[in-house]
Amino acid sequence: MKQNNKIVIAIDGFSSCGKSTMAKGLAKRIGYIYIDSGAMYRAVTLYCINHNLIDGNLIDENSLKKQMQNIHIEFKINTQSGRPETWLNGKNVEQEIRSMQVSNLVSPVSALKFVRTAMTTQQQALGKAKGIVMDGRDIGTTVFPHAELKIFVTASAETRAKRRLDELKAKGENISYQEVLKNVQERDYIDQNRSESPLKKADDAILLDNSDMTLEEQDKWLYEQYQKALFK
Repeated sequence: MKQNNKIVIAIDGFSSCGKSTMAKGLAKRIGYIYIDSGAMYRAVTLYCINHNLIDGNLIDENSLKKQMQNIHIEFKINTQSGRPETWLNGKNVEQEIRSMQVSNLVSPVSALKFVRTAMTTQQQALGKAKGIVMDGRDIGTTVFPHAELKIFVTASAETRAKRRLDELKAKGENISYQEVLKNVQERDYIDQNRSESPLKKADDAILLDNSDMTLEEQDKWLYEQYQKALFK
């Protein structure tokens, strides 16, 4: 059993694979802290939108770099749901960062080296005490390369677009399947081909294709992997 009986769990994978749902569920079940690294990049993207640092797909990199020190991201537990929510500079932005506008711009923002460096430093500080579940694109390869448990999640682009569409419609957004599929495919390309910490499976990560799994099956599988890693 690991020292202090706590480990670092890194869950990486493609967008809209359900990584956050998996990670939140496991963290709650085992009493760990959940950290949504993707929400951190979404919060930076929202900051850019609100401060006019993005024009179309062009990012004012010089201004953003100077203002990174003004971007403060926290995770606070919602007392009613028991789930962590994202706060940007003292404001709850959990709903705002999930919009299609942010989804369409988060990949180019998160590809910037100085943004990734700043977020990685924050993430590593959060994980020093162990006992965390963190999901994202490069947690097992860059942020926590020595994590005791690494999972890499995938599913077909079509399956992921359908899941994302259902989420957005449930929030009242009027959007087409083709638009969501295009966004998923574009994010996949950018995430896999960026020069800084590209999305890729760590050599020691366990691959999970959850295309045809129920949430219950997925949660059961993940908890089994946690138990195996805990008692290695």
